[in-house]
Amino acid sequence: MILIVDDKQENLISLQKFLETNAFKVDTASSGEEALKKVLKTTYALIILDVQMPGMDGFEVAELISGYSKTVDTPILFLSAVNTEKKFITQGYETGGIDYLTKPFDPDILLLKVKTFYRLFEQAQAMHEMQEALKMEIEHRKILENKKDEFISIASHELKTPLTSVRGYLQLLERLPEAKNNEKLKNYLEKTSTQLNKLGDLIDDLLDISKIESGKMKFNFQSVSVEKLINNTLENVSQMYPEHSFKRIGNVDATIFADEIRLEQVLINYLTNAIKYSPNSKEIVLETTLTADNKIQIGVRDFGIGIPPDKLNHLFDKFYRVEESSYKFQGLGMGLYICKEIVTRHQGEYGVESRLNEGSFFYFRLPLS
Repeated sequence: MILIVDDKQENLISLQKFLETNAFKVDTASSGEEALKKVLKTTYALIILDVQMPGMDGFEVAELISGYSKTVDTPILFLSAVNTEKKFITQGYETGGIDYLTKPFDPDILLLKVKTFYRLFEQAQAMHEMQEALKMEIEHRKILENKKDEFISIASHELKTPLTSVRGYLQLLERLPEAKNNEKLKNYLEKTSTQLNKLGDLIDDLLDISKIESGKMKFNFQSVSVEKLINNTLENVSQMYPEHSFKRIGNVDATIFADEIRLEQVLINYLTNAIKYSPNSKEIVLETTLTADNKIQIGVRDFGIGIPPDKLNHLFDKFYRVEESSYKFQGLGMGLYICKEIVTRHQGEYGVESRLNEGSFFYFRLPLS
């Protein structure tokens, strides 16, 4: 709808009929005060405002309309029969007008301007509706995300209890004489234990995700020897994967202020990923260097299948998995996301370099104490 503001009735009637003849809905006001009351109640696509009015003139009305948050974007077209000088036209623009026509006006020019402003208003309204719909969608997604995180947290905690019971019963079975003397049964129990450990790791990852999302992941920062951290981690992983060869490159006798358990978690994730994605290679390299900006860099290099260049930027995203046609790997894509959060909490940096069919190098950098 278009609002026409003019203190002369004949002007209002003629302009109203002209616009209605051209299929526009029109409302009128015979004073600035009446116009202000109407703009507070109704949204207009365009306001055609006479400059010369008794009491409150068009410039004052425009300034007040532009000051309302509801009408700040409503276009104002000034009409004037007297003030045609440059300074008055300039004043019109300064008070919120977007165009200025002098009387008597050319009907074709006026109609062209009205159509243009009306179309711009409709586009702005459509954009506003899209923004509101997007906001609602974002809020809806946030609610769903929160519910999902809450479910993951509750489910993970609830799974811990039966998993602990199953492990206990499995240990009892392993101690039975029948199990010790039966190689087939012993093999089944070992495979069951391996799968239980995988399930336990998955639950631990889910719990870590839940803690990260809620800001409740705890860190115990203290002085940590880099060499001690690496040696302990390699010793643990070597026992889990005795068939693999773990090579060290570099030796940095330094101390960092960190949570040793969490950093060991990052390293174990890097190393087990290197093993998982190198099905045809048994060699894993762990490299430590001191960077030019006095940071310790710890990286794990494998000689496996590599990662496509277009996937590298998403590797540390939550639940992201790289699907390859020739290989299928288990996992939900949580490990690297957790690593990213741990390294970030240490004020560190993380990254990856990779070439298809040549291998990958995952690293993180931390400031020295």
